[in-house]
Amino acid sequence: DTGTMAPERCVFGIMLDVSAFLGMATVYVRYKQVEALAGEEVRLNRLNRVGLLFGFISSFGMCVVANFQKTTLFSMHLVGAVLTFGVGALYILVQTLLSLYMQPHIHSKSTYLVRLGIGVWTLSSIISMFISSVIMYSSLPGVDVPHKLHWTPGETGYTAHIISTVSEWSLAFSFISFFLTYIRDFQV
Repeated sequence: DTGTMAPERCVFGIMLDVSAFLGMATVYVRYKQVEALAGEEVRLNRLNRVGLLFGFISSFGMCVVANFQKTTLFSMHLVGAVLTFGVGALYILVQTLLSLYMQPHIHSKSTYLVRLGIGVWTLSSIISMFISSVIMYSSLPGVDVPHKLHWTPGETGYTAHIISTVSEWSLAFSFISFFLTYIRDFQV
């Protein structure tokens, strides 16, 4: 909840906006790379275009999260989170499928397996975050949870809040890890 109060939220917002721009740039470079490597293969080119769309939508979602903090307009923050993480998970799925279809002549099996592992990590984090959030919100009826900034160990909802927060950070790190798998691809 550090990024909900000024001036931290301003800095956090700028960092997320820059990250969204860099994410879009990376998604586009990956799209052009697959386009060049796929040649005339229809299935790869179609999947590549879907990946580009998902990548751009996910990056746009990050801008929404950055500019609509949880405590200012919670509904828009949730929309941004779903676009970032939900559509971002679909982007990871599409890119993992591309890695599968492009092996062994373009990608190694190990590249595919690493991306598949990160995809499973992403899905596990989403499920954990969703379940713990539902438990947290349902255990605190009448509490304005989006505006609750301070939690005390032992209070109702604290454990679910911690699990949700850890899951959200785990999800963010899974996305970063996935993008890091492009390093070898971009060196070619």
